[in-house]
Amino acid sequence: MSASAGNGSSEALARRIAEVALDRKAHDVAVLDMRDVVAYTDFLVICTGNTERQTHAIQDAIYRALKQESASNGAGRLPDRVEGLPEARWILMDYLDCVVHIFTPDARDYYRLETLWGEVPALEVEA
Repeated sequence: MSASAGNGSSEALARRIAEVALDRKAHDVAVLDMRDVVAYTDFLVICTGNTERQTHAIQDAIYRALKQESASNGAGRLPDRVEGLPEARWILMDYLDCVVHIFTPDARDYYRLETLWGEVPALEVEA
């Protein structure tokens, strides 16, 4: 179980990431609650950008928002790793408690992560 599984901060983080993605016009945003399923993360946030350029803009907005918001509390929150930036068809951001997947439409259709984790509960997010 991840470090903050005992409190609501991982859910707040997932909701904030979804909010930032929606602000950048991401669509089909899904937040999957993985706490009872896997040990490596609490939540998956999955979203789609229309183009590689938009997926990169969504990633950049999430990165900047979390870094700036956390900096006001003493230190910026940065992902442990980011993968997929050069192609930007599938960008993965690992915040440990929350793993973010930003897809282009074709990549999301191909990998279908929601189908893989179809039985886990999903949080409601406002569009």
